[in-house]
Amino acid sequence: MTVQDETTTDGILLSDAAASKVKGLLEQEGRDDLALRVAVQPGGCSGLRYQLFFDERSLDGDVTKDFGGVKVVTDRMSAPYLGGASIDFVDTIEKQGFTIDNPNATGSCACGDSFH
Repeated sequence: MTVQDETTTDGILLSDAAASKVKGLLEQEGRDDLALRVAVQPGGCSGLRYQLFFDERSLDGDVTKDFGGVKVVTDRMSAPYLGGASIDFVDTIEKQGFTIDNPNATGSCACGDSFH
């Protein structure tokens, strides 16, 4: 691992495309009090199962980051598993949805919970 940018290991990274999609979804909902919550649970074919959902709650120990007005929160149990993970939004003929590239996962596949 090279030390090129310390923010790559400091929590989740949200791409511009993902932030834009989240912002658009929040505007559709007419809510500005929601955050994108990212959580992990053991399981799935990569060793981690992801959950992405809008949440108005603030839990004790939450790790919060702001990406151009989009709040991303992670609970304190999930945060260590998401250090350096990047969330992107893909919109192609083959696939549409959020993708998570996580260096902490033991493998990769197209499973997990997401929303469109």
